[in-house]
Amino acid sequence: MKRKNVVAKKVSDLAPSGIRAFFDLVLEMKEVISLGVGEPDFVTPWNIRETGIFCLEQGYTSYTSNKGLYKLRLYLRRFLKQRYGLDYCPDEQILITVGVSEALDLAVRAILNPGEHIIVPEPCYVSYGPVVELAGGVPVYLSSTEKTGFKITANQLERACTKKTKGIILNYPSNPTGASYTRKELEAINRVCRKYDLVVITDEVYADLAYDHEHTAFPALKEAKSRTIYLNGFSKTYAMTGWRLGYACGPSELIAAMTKIHQYTMLCAPIMSQMAACEALQTGKRSVEEMKKEYHRRRDFMFESLNDLGMSCIKPAGAFYIFPSVKKFGLSSLEFANRLLREEKVALIPGVAFGKSYEGYVRISYATNYMQLKEAVVRIKRFLNTL
Repeated sequence: MKRKNVVAKKVSDLAPSGIRAFFDLVLEMKEVISLGVGEPDFVTPWNIRETGIFCLEQGYTSYTSNKGLYKLRLYLRRFLKQRYGLDYCPDEQILITVGVSEALDLAVRAILNPGEHIIVPEPCYVSYGPVVELAGGVPVYLSSTEKTGFKITANQLERACTKKTKGIILNYPSNPTGASYTRKELEAINRVCRKYDLVVITDEVYADLAYDHEHTAFPALKEAKSRTIYLNGFSKTYAMTGWRLGYACGPSELIAAMTKIHQYTMLCAPIMSQMAACEALQTGKRSVEEMKKEYHRRRDFMFESLNDLGMSCIKPAGAFYIFPSVKKFGLSSLEFANRLLREEKVALIPGVAFGKSYEGYVRISYATNYMQLKEAVVRIKRFLNTL
């Protein structure tokens, strides 16, 4: 008797992560300079680490409320109010999650009915489309180009809206390009979202790593707060990737829906991570500024160096990624990345991992030691001279 297919079709049809597939190769090699992983090379600041250790020693090893520690939600309320003028009720409008990835998954599942559309601007983080598909929705990819600074326009968004469009996932500063939106650009996008009553899921995890202009939180725009699920976390800003802690803020009914899913699937985020996050919000500002200053220095170095090598790129406005073109060298982005890895032991990510339209680009992360970046540029130059 033939066995039934035990894997759900929507899972078996899902393409594996382009990032992870490529890094299977990296793990097999020694002395590789990795410019691929989207993770700070800094260690979590010592006072935040000490708080996590101390709370374990004090016996804080239990569950918290499904919504998260009330103290942390109070601190987040104060932080967002001081930073952006946003006031969220800690009882009903803030949810602590296991990283921003869980928050995104909860948001998408909470709003989507089968067959509804979510607009996903590209290039984008690899999980956005698959998360929509797993929730039974349809991702509608909206391509941006180097000409527009890898940003979508309000007119482009309006042309993509239909009766089936439920919302949009908006990420800025962006992974993989480092592009970000000005307040004026966001206001234009917000007008379209208001017109079509779109739910905006805004991933602003790199908000504190904005270099060239002040970051504008989407829910702070006119009439946007009531339609926006604001996502952020501690991984990038405070170098706390392994602590797995994020949060979502939004209208009470949407946060309640997300909490319902969260309590059945994840229950709560780790208590020691939440205690450490309280310390980060209280005392982490100086450490954040120091890390940001170093990222800024690396951004400028990589932008100048890559353009000098003929790898044209826009200057990232934030985050710690840069997205140069390799079209002139006659290789596909996958061939370019594979050969650079094997011949010079420098790892970066092919642009097609972030959207089919981005053949001819590669993503470079400069969340890497400055001296390593300098050596990587030497190796890339040597590689380009062989082409």
